[in-house]
Amino acid sequence: MDTSAALSSSLIPRDGTVTPSRIRRIVIDESKRANVGHIGSALSIADIVAVLFNGVMRSPGTDDPNRDRFILSKGHAALALYAALYLKGILSHDMIRTYCCDDSLLGVHPEHRLNGIDFSTGSLGHGLAMGAGVAMAARMKSADFRCFVLVSDAECNEGSLWETVMFAGHHQLSNLVAIIDDNGQQALGKTKDILDLRPLGDKWRAFGWEVSEVDGHDPRELERVLKGLDTRQGPPHAIQAHTISGKGVGFMEGKVEWHYLPLSDDQYEQALRDLKTAP
Repeated sequence: MDTSAALSSSLIPRDGTVTPSRIRRIVIDESKRANVGHIGSALSIADIVAVLFNGVMRSPGTDDPNRDRFILSKGHAALALYAALYLKGILSHDMIRTYCCDDSLLGVHPEHRLNGIDFSTGSLGHGLAMGAGVAMAARMKSADFRCFVLVSDAECNEGSLWETVMFAGHHQLSNLVAIIDDNGQQALGKTKDILDLRPLGDKWRAFGWEVSEVDGHDPRELERVLKGLDTRQGPPHAIQAHTISGKGVGFMEGKVEWHYLPLSDDQYEQALRDLKTAP
């Protein structure tokens, strides 16, 4: 395969449809083009991001004051978010192809100066606090927009996250939804070996959150659970989504090194073959 030719002709048309397979293809293409890592992290959340942007959130990525807000607290997976924004027509073809280029707004971590992104993130443990602020602001304004915050399981090692968990539980911020990308690994190893927080769901429940466990790679289950939440009254919501880092690319799945490695030409070609045969 001519890798450069594959990259030059591969970008999926922007027709408003966000699917996990489309997000994964863009993640592989643009990470290869930029020769950067964080691929496994982005593939891990592709199903979650697709479900949120393709039917759960209201007016995502727009300037509508009543839009639902999305915060990617695990900001190093930003390429999955950029893919969704591209597919929704918010980012242009030319812009997404500047990922990690000089002077581009599309860095490894999302910047609020970019259309469709409300908060810059990447300092782990801070995104949920921003989300609690959004949820509290909606309540004070008697507005009905909600805030969805995607955090990593390793991010639950951060004390600042638990301060927000306590705050949101105390104030019964029912319009706040935390989705935990529970893939069991982080940059330097397995999460359970670095700081084991299991049973994770019980810890969120102890601070007054309603917790649901889902298969993070089952879009129908994700959509059913997310659409079934009562976001007008009651406690805040935590969705523990069981996922696999590198999902969809066989040689990446569950491998810590794909938190940071870039793709070789041969690995890129194999990744494309894997994605073609993925369900």
